[in-house]
Amino acid sequence: MGKRIEREKSTIRRMVELYCRHKLKIGEMPEEYVRLIDYASHRLEHCRFGERKTACRDCPVHCYAALERERIREVMRWAGPRMFFYNPMSAIRHLLNR
Repeated sequence: MGKRIEREKSTIRRMVELYCRHKLKIGEMPEEYVRLIDYASHRLEHCRFGERKTACRDCPVHCYAALERERIREVMRWAGPRMFFYNPMSAIRHLLNR
């Protein structure tokens, strides 16, 4: 895997962890969110654009299933703005790489 894909996988993991810890107020990540991270990682690994990919929301090919797309949107809507406080470098990198 390339650096961009690995960085995006790491960012998604951090966002889901932040969502579970602070929004859902649970210490241990529920299995459904572990599966969501695994699903997102799998989709990133098999992205047809590879290292040249855009942000998923700007991509012409939507490879997420409808349910997973809605769940990851919910997580990102909540965790995205808060990433500036918990992991500012990832948040800035994410914004610059749109």
